[in-house]
Amino acid sequence: MCTALRYVDGASRTYVGRTLELDLEMPYVLAVVPAGTHFTSTVPGKQSVEWTTAQAFMGIACPTEEPKEGQAPSPLILFDGINDAGLVVNFNAYPGGADGASASEAPAVLQAADLGAWLLGQFSEVSAAKTALAAQAVHPTAMAMAGNMPFPLHAMVTDATGDSIVIEWESGVMRVLDNPVHVMTNSPALSWHLTNLDNWTHLDNTDRSSSTFGSLQAHQPDSGIATAALPASNTSIGRFIRAAYYAQFVRKETDPDAALSTLSRIMNNFDRPKGATIDLPESGGEGVSFGGSSAPTGITTEYTSLTFMSDSARKRYFVRSYSSINWSEFQLDALTGLTAPRTIPVTSLDPMGGEASDLFRKTAS
Repeated sequence: MCTALRYVDGASRTYVGRTLELDLEMPYVLAVVPAGTHFTSTVPGKQSVEWTTAQAFMGIACPTEEPKEGQAPSPLILFDGINDAGLVVNFNAYPGGADGASASEAPAVLQAADLGAWLLGQFSEVSAAKTALAAQAVHPTAMAMAGNMPFPLHAMVTDATGDSIVIEWESGVMRVLDNPVHVMTNSPALSWHLTNLDNWTHLDNTDRSSSTFGSLQAHQPDSGIATAALPASNTSIGRFIRAAYYAQFVRKETDPDAALSTLSRIMNNFDRPKGATIDLPESGGEGVSFGGSSAPTGITTEYTSLTFMSDSARKRYFVRSYSSINWSEFQLDALTGLTAPRTIPVTSLDPMGGEASDLFRKTAS
Protein backbone atom coordinates (compact mmCIF):
# COMPACT_ATOMS: atom_id res chain seq x y z
CA MET A 1 0.00 0.00 0.00
CA CYS A 2 1.10 3.52 -0.85
CA THR A 3 -0.78 6.58 -2.06
CA ALA A 4 0.75 9.55 -3.89
CA LEU A 5 -1.10 12.61 -5.17
CA ARG A 6 -0.46 16.12 -6.45
CA TYR A 7 -2.09 19.18 -4.91
CA VAL A 8 -1.96 22.55 -6.72
CA ASP A 9 -2.67 25.73 -4.76
CA GLY A 10 -4.52 28.87 -5.87
CA ALA A 11 -1.27 30.36 -7.23
CA SER A 12 -0.55 27.22 -9.34
CA ARG A 13 2.26 26.04 -7.02
CA THR A 14 2.77 22.28 -6.83
CA TYR A 15 2.85 20.06 -3.75
CA VAL A 16 3.00 16.27 -3.56
CA GLY A 17 1.77 14.13 -0.68
CA ARG A 18 2.53 10.48 -0.21
CA THR A 19 2.00 7.72 2.36
CA LEU A 20 4.11 4.57 2.71
CA GLU A 21 2.54 1.43 4.14
CA LEU A 22 3.85 -2.02 4.95
CA ASP A 23 3.32 -4.41 7.85
CA LEU A 24 6.90 -4.05 9.07
CA GLU A 25 9.51 -1.35 9.61
CA MET A 26 12.34 -1.36 7.09
CA PRO A 27 15.75 0.21 7.91
CA TYR A 28 14.75 3.55 6.39
CA VAL A 29 17.18 6.46 6.24
CA LEU A 30 16.84 10.05 5.13
CA ALA A 31 19.52 10.94 2.59
CA VAL A 32 20.88 14.24 1.22
CA VAL A 33 22.95 14.21 -1.97
CA PRO A 34 24.68 17.45 -3.04
CA ALA A 35 25.14 18.57 -6.64
CA GLY A 36 28.37 17.26 -8.14
CA THR A 37 28.02 13.76 -6.69
CA HIS A 38 29.15 10.97 -9.04
CA PHE A 39 26.98 7.86 -9.50
CA THR A 40 27.60 4.59 -11.29
CA SER A 41 24.89 2.04 -12.07
CA THR A 42 26.04 -1.38 -13.23
CA VAL A 43 24.18 -4.29 -14.79
CA PRO A 44 26.37 -7.42 -15.16
CA GLY A 45 27.55 -7.85 -18.74
CA LYS A 46 26.68 -4.26 -19.70
CA GLN A 47 28.45 -0.94 -19.79
CA SER A 48 27.98 1.08 -16.61
CA VAL A 49 25.71 4.12 -16.68
CA GLU A 50 27.47 7.05 -15.02
CA TRP A 51 26.28 10.53 -14.15
CA THR A 52 27.22 13.46 -11.96
CA THR A 53 24.33 15.18 -10.23
CA ALA A 54 23.41 18.60 -11.54
CA GLN A 55 20.74 18.95 -8.84
CA ALA A 56 21.01 18.40 -5.10
CA PHE A 57 18.27 16.17 -3.71
CA MET A 58 17.02 14.51 -0.57
CA GLY A 59 14.60 11.75 0.25
CA ILE A 60 13.85 8.49 2.00
CA ALA A 61 15.90 5.42 1.14
CA CYS A 62 16.38 1.81 2.15
CA PRO A 63 19.21 -0.71 1.53
CA THR A 64 18.68 -2.96 -1.48
CA GLU A 65 19.74 -5.92 0.66
CA GLU A 66 19.29 -6.84 4.27
CA PRO A 67 22.08 -5.40 6.46
CA LYS A 68 24.62 -8.01 7.51
CA GLU A 69 26.68 -7.69 10.67
CA GLY A 70 30.27 -6.68 10.02
CA GLN A 71 29.69 -5.77 6.37
CA ALA A 72 29.40 -2.39 4.69
CA PRO A 73 25.82 -1.34 4.01
CA SER A 74 24.41 -2.19 0.61
CA PRO A 75 23.56 0.57 -1.89
CA LEU A 76 20.44 2.55 -1.12
CA ILE A 77 17.27 2.57 -3.18
CA LEU A 78 15.38 5.85 -3.03
CA PHE A 79 11.65 5.45 -2.33
CA ASP A 80 10.69 9.12 -2.28
CA GLY A 81 12.44 12.46 -2.75
CA ILE A 82 12.66 16.03 -4.05
CA ASN A 83 15.48 17.92 -5.78
CA ASP A 84 16.43 21.59 -5.72
CA ALA A 85 14.50 22.23 -8.95
CA GLY A 86 11.28 21.01 -7.31
CA LEU A 87 11.16 17.66 -9.14
CA VAL A 88 9.53 15.00 -6.94
CA VAL A 89 9.79 11.21 -7.33
CA ASN A 90 7.59 8.70 -5.48
CA PHE A 91 8.02 4.91 -5.67
CA ASN A 92 5.05 2.75 -4.67
CA ALA A 93 4.70 -1.02 -4.38
CA TYR A 94 3.86 -2.67 -7.70
CA PRO A 95 4.87 -6.35 -7.54
CA GLY A 96 4.57 -8.55 -10.60
CA GLY A 97 4.71 -5.96 -13.36
CA ALA A 98 8.35 -6.68 -14.22
CA ASP A 99 7.98 -10.48 -14.10
CA GLY A 100 9.25 -12.04 -17.30
CA ALA A 101 11.16 -8.94 -18.45
CA SER A 102 13.65 -9.70 -21.23
CA ALA A 103 17.29 -8.72 -20.92
CA SER A 104 17.98 -5.46 -22.74
CA GLU A 105 20.14 -5.53 -25.86
CA ALA A 106 21.29 -1.95 -25.23
CA PRO A 107 25.02 -1.57 -24.49
CA ALA A 108 24.54 0.54 -21.33
CA VAL A 109 21.69 -0.29 -18.95
CA LEU A 110 20.54 1.45 -15.76
CA GLN A 111 19.50 -0.57 -12.72
CA ALA A 112 15.91 0.29 -11.78
CA ALA A 113 17.06 0.53 -8.16
CA ASP A 114 19.05 3.61 -9.23
CA LEU A 115 16.15 5.30 -11.04
CA GLY A 116 15.39 7.65 -8.14
CA ALA A 117 18.93 8.99 -7.93
CA TRP A 118 19.19 9.15 -11.73
CA LEU A 119 16.00 11.18 -12.08
CA LEU A 120 16.45 13.51 -9.11
CA GLY A 121 20.12 14.13 -9.80
CA GLN A 122 19.77 15.16 -13.43
CA PHE A 123 16.37 16.56 -14.28
CA SER A 124 14.36 19.64 -13.39
CA GLU A 125 11.34 18.97 -15.63
CA VAL A 126 9.23 15.93 -16.38
CA SER A 127 9.51 16.54 -20.13
CA ALA A 128 13.31 16.21 -20.01
CA ALA A 129 13.10 13.07 -17.87
CA LYS A 130 10.59 11.55 -20.27
CA THR A 131 12.84 12.22 -23.26
CA ALA A 132 15.84 10.72 -21.47
CA LEU A 133 13.90 7.61 -20.46
CA ALA A 134 12.99 6.99 -24.09
CA ALA A 135 16.70 6.59 -24.82
CA GLN A 136 17.87 4.87 -21.61
CA ALA A 137 17.40 1.13 -21.15
CA VAL A 138 16.46 0.16 -17.59
CA HIS A 139 16.96 -3.24 -15.95
CA PRO A 140 14.32 -4.32 -13.37
CA THR A 141 16.64 -4.93 -10.42
CA ALA A 142 15.99 -8.14 -8.48
CA MET A 143 15.63 -6.84 -4.93
CA ALA A 144 16.94 -9.07 -2.18
CA MET A 145 14.87 -7.11 0.35
CA ALA A 146 11.79 -8.23 -1.59
CA GLY A 147 12.53 -11.92 -2.02
CA ASN A 148 14.49 -11.23 -5.23
CA MET A 149 11.38 -10.11 -7.09
CA PRO A 150 12.15 -8.16 -10.28
CA PHE A 151 11.78 -4.48 -9.30
CA PRO A 152 8.39 -4.61 -7.52
CA LEU A 153 7.84 -0.83 -7.65
CA HIS A 154 6.57 1.85 -9.99
CA ALA A 155 7.25 5.59 -9.89
CA MET A 156 5.37 8.86 -10.21
CA VAL A 157 7.51 11.82 -11.28
CA THR A 158 6.13 15.35 -10.79
CA ASP A 159 7.80 18.69 -11.52
CA ALA A 160 7.23 22.20 -10.22
CA THR A 161 4.82 22.98 -13.06
CA GLY A 162 2.59 20.11 -11.93
CA ASP A 163 3.34 17.89 -14.92
CA SER A 164 3.63 14.20 -14.03
CA ILE A 165 4.36 10.78 -15.49
CA VAL A 166 4.28 7.21 -14.18
CA ILE A 167 7.07 4.71 -14.90
CA GLU A 168 5.96 1.12 -14.54
CA TRP A 169 6.48 -2.34 -15.94
CA GLU A 170 3.50 -4.10 -17.50
CA SER A 171 3.88 -7.75 -18.58
CA GLY A 172 7.65 -7.31 -18.30
CA VAL A 173 7.83 -4.18 -20.49
CA MET A 174 8.73 -0.77 -19.06
CA ARG A 175 6.29 1.98 -19.94
CA VAL A 176 6.46 5.74 -19.37
CA LEU A 177 2.91 7.06 -19.16
CA ASP A 178 1.44 10.53 -18.94
CA ASN A 179 -0.47 10.86 -15.68
CA PRO A 180 -3.46 13.18 -16.27
CA VAL A 181 -4.96 12.77 -12.79
CA HIS A 182 -1.60 13.08 -10.95
CA VAL A 183 -2.38 10.17 -8.61
CA MET A 184 -0.65 6.83 -8.08
CA THR A 185 -1.47 3.95 -5.76
CA ASN A 186 -0.58 0.30 -6.53
CA SER A 187 -1.71 -2.50 -8.87
CA PRO A 188 -3.44 -2.77 -11.33
CA ALA A 189 -1.64 -0.78 -14.03
CA LEU A 190 -2.22 2.96 -14.32
CA SER A 191 -4.15 2.45 -17.57
CA TRP A 192 -6.64 0.28 -15.64
CA HIS A 193 -7.11 2.93 -12.95
CA LEU A 194 -7.71 5.63 -15.58
CA THR A 195 -10.30 3.48 -17.35
CA ASN A 196 -11.96 2.75 -14.01
CA LEU A 197 -12.53 6.48 -13.51
CA ASP A 198 -15.20 6.17 -16.24
CA ASN A 199 -17.28 4.43 -13.54
CA TRP A 200 -17.01 7.41 -11.17
CA THR A 201 -18.33 10.33 -13.21
CA HIS A 202 -21.04 10.83 -10.57
CA LEU A 203 -18.47 12.07 -8.03
CA ASP A 204 -18.93 15.69 -6.99
CA ASN A 205 -18.29 17.63 -3.80
CA THR A 206 -21.72 19.26 -3.71
CA ASP A 207 -23.90 18.05 -0.84
CA ARG A 208 -27.42 17.14 -2.01
CA SER A 209 -29.13 17.23 1.34
CA SER A 210 -32.78 16.98 0.37
CA SER A 211 -34.93 14.90 -1.94
CA THR A 212 -38.51 13.78 -2.46
CA PHE A 213 -39.66 10.16 -2.25
CA GLY A 214 -43.34 10.03 -3.22
CA SER A 215 -44.89 12.71 -1.00
CA LEU A 216 -42.12 12.43 1.61
CA GLN A 217 -39.65 15.28 1.85
CA ALA A 218 -36.34 13.82 3.04
CA HIS A 219 -33.67 16.04 4.56
CA GLN A 220 -30.10 15.11 5.50
CA PRO A 221 -29.49 16.63 8.98
CA ASP A 222 -25.75 17.16 8.49
CA SER A 223 -23.19 18.19 5.87
CA GLY A 224 -20.85 15.77 4.09
CA ILE A 225 -23.28 13.56 2.19
CA ALA A 226 -21.25 14.13 -1.00
CA THR A 227 -18.50 11.83 0.25
CA ALA A 228 -20.94 8.93 0.76
CA ALA A 229 -20.22 7.98 -2.85
CA LEU A 230 -16.50 7.51 -2.20
CA PRO A 231 -15.15 3.96 -1.80
CA ALA A 232 -14.37 3.24 1.83
CA SER A 233 -11.83 0.45 1.41
CA ASN A 234 -8.06 0.85 1.67
CA THR A 235 -7.46 -1.19 -1.49
CA SER A 236 -5.35 0.42 -4.18
CA ILE A 237 -8.47 0.84 -6.32
CA GLY A 238 -10.45 2.55 -3.55
CA ARG A 239 -7.53 4.80 -2.61
CA PHE A 240 -6.97 5.84 -6.23
CA ILE A 241 -10.56 7.08 -6.47
CA ARG A 242 -10.39 8.88 -3.13
CA ALA A 243 -7.06 10.49 -4.02
CA ALA A 244 -8.40 11.69 -7.37
CA TYR A 245 -11.45 13.15 -5.57
CA TYR A 246 -9.49 15.07 -2.95
CA ALA A 247 -6.90 16.31 -5.45
CA GLN A 248 -9.72 17.57 -7.66
CA PHE A 249 -12.13 19.16 -5.22
CA VAL A 250 -10.34 20.36 -2.08
CA ARG A 251 -10.06 24.15 -1.88
CA LYS A 252 -6.97 25.64 -3.50
CA GLU A 253 -5.32 27.81 -0.86
CA THR A 254 -3.26 30.80 -1.99
CA ASP A 255 -0.85 30.91 0.96
CA PRO A 256 1.86 28.20 0.77
CA ASP A 257 1.72 27.37 4.47
CA ALA A 258 -2.06 27.06 4.29
CA ALA A 259 -1.64 24.85 1.21
CA LEU A 260 0.68 22.52 3.12
CA SER A 261 -1.76 22.39 6.01
CA THR A 262 -4.50 21.47 3.54
CA LEU A 263 -2.35 18.78 1.93
CA SER A 264 -1.62 17.39 5.39
CA ARG A 265 -5.34 17.06 6.01
CA ILE A 266 -5.81 15.37 2.65
CA MET A 267 -3.13 12.81 3.48
CA ASN A 268 -4.82 12.09 6.81
CA ASN A 269 -7.52 10.38 4.73
CA PHE A 270 -4.94 7.73 3.83
CA ASP A 271 -3.32 7.42 7.26
CA ARG A 272 -3.82 3.87 8.47
CA PRO A 273 -3.32 2.83 12.11
CA LYS A 274 -2.18 -0.63 13.12
CA GLY A 275 -5.06 -3.07 13.37
CA ALA A 276 -7.44 -1.20 11.06
CA THR A 277 -7.27 -4.32 8.90
CA ILE A 278 -5.42 -7.57 9.51
CA ASP A 279 -4.09 -10.28 7.21
CA LEU A 280 -4.05 -13.94 8.20
CA PRO A 281 -0.76 -15.84 7.67
CA GLU A 282 -1.94 -17.55 4.49
CA SER A 283 -2.93 -14.27 2.79
CA GLY A 284 0.64 -12.96 2.34
CA GLY A 285 0.65 -9.19 2.78
CA GLU A 286 3.06 -6.75 1.13
CA GLY A 287 5.37 -6.83 4.14
CA VAL A 288 5.72 -10.58 3.77
CA SER A 289 6.88 -9.99 0.19
CA PHE A 290 9.16 -7.06 0.96
CA GLY A 291 10.61 -8.14 4.28
CA GLY A 292 12.95 -10.95 3.25
CA SER A 293 14.04 -12.89 6.33
CA SER A 294 12.71 -9.98 8.41
CA ALA A 295 9.20 -10.49 7.07
CA PRO A 296 6.49 -10.60 9.72
CA THR A 297 4.89 -13.90 10.63
CA GLY A 298 1.46 -14.79 11.92
CA ILE A 299 -1.37 -12.27 11.75
CA THR A 300 -0.09 -9.00 10.26
CA THR A 301 -1.44 -5.49 9.82
CA GLU A 302 -0.44 -2.88 7.26
CA TYR A 303 -0.07 0.63 8.64
CA THR A 304 1.21 4.02 7.52
CA SER A 305 4.85 3.79 8.47
CA LEU A 306 5.75 7.16 6.92
CA THR A 307 4.01 10.11 5.29
CA PHE A 308 5.75 12.74 3.16
CA MET A 309 4.92 16.13 1.71
CA SER A 310 7.02 17.97 -0.90
CA ASP A 311 6.78 21.71 -1.53
CA SER A 312 8.17 22.11 -5.06
CA ALA A 313 8.22 25.92 -5.13
CA ARG A 314 10.05 26.38 -1.81
CA LYS A 315 12.09 23.14 -2.01
CA ARG A 316 10.91 21.85 1.34
CA TYR A 317 10.40 18.25 2.41
CA PHE A 318 8.24 17.08 5.30
CA VAL A 319 8.31 13.69 7.03
CA ARG A 320 5.99 12.18 9.64
CA SER A 321 6.66 8.69 11.00
CA TYR A 322 4.16 6.39 12.66
CA SER A 323 5.47 7.38 16.08
CA SER A 324 5.42 11.11 15.32
CA ILE A 325 2.74 13.60 16.27
CA ASN A 326 3.96 16.41 14.00
CA TRP A 327 5.92 16.92 10.79
CA SER A 328 9.70 17.19 10.62
CA GLU A 329 10.71 19.82 8.04
CA PHE A 330 13.81 19.87 5.83
CA GLN A 331 14.80 22.85 3.68
CA LEU A 332 17.06 22.02 0.74
CA ASP A 333 18.38 25.60 0.67
CA ALA A 334 19.65 25.13 4.23
CA LEU A 335 21.71 22.09 3.16
CA THR A 336 23.62 23.63 0.26
CA GLY A 337 26.87 23.69 2.28
CA LEU A 338 27.18 19.90 2.32
CA THR A 339 29.92 18.56 0.08
CA ALA A 340 29.22 14.81 0.36
CA PRO A 341 26.12 12.63 0.69
CA ARG A 342 24.79 12.25 4.23
CA THR A 343 22.24 9.91 5.78
CA ILE A 344 20.39 9.85 9.08
CA PRO A 345 18.09 7.10 10.36
CA VAL A 346 14.41 7.92 10.36
CA THR A 347 14.36 6.91 14.02
CA SER A 348 16.43 10.01 14.85
CA LEU A 349 13.51 12.33 14.05
CA ASP A 350 11.86 14.09 16.96
CA PRO A 351 8.27 12.79 17.29
CA MET A 352 7.22 16.36 18.06
CA GLY A 353 8.46 17.47 14.63
CA GLY A 354 9.90 20.86 13.77
CA GLU A 355 12.72 22.10 11.53
CA ALA A 356 15.16 19.21 11.22
CA SER A 357 17.78 20.28 8.65
CA ASP A 358 20.37 20.59 11.43
CA LEU A 359 20.38 16.78 11.78
CA PHE A 360 22.31 16.54 8.51
CA ARG A 361 24.72 19.31 9.47
CA LYS A 362 25.48 17.47 12.71
CA THR A 363 26.44 14.33 10.78
CA ALA A 364 28.82 16.44 8.69
CA SER A 365 30.69 17.85 11.69
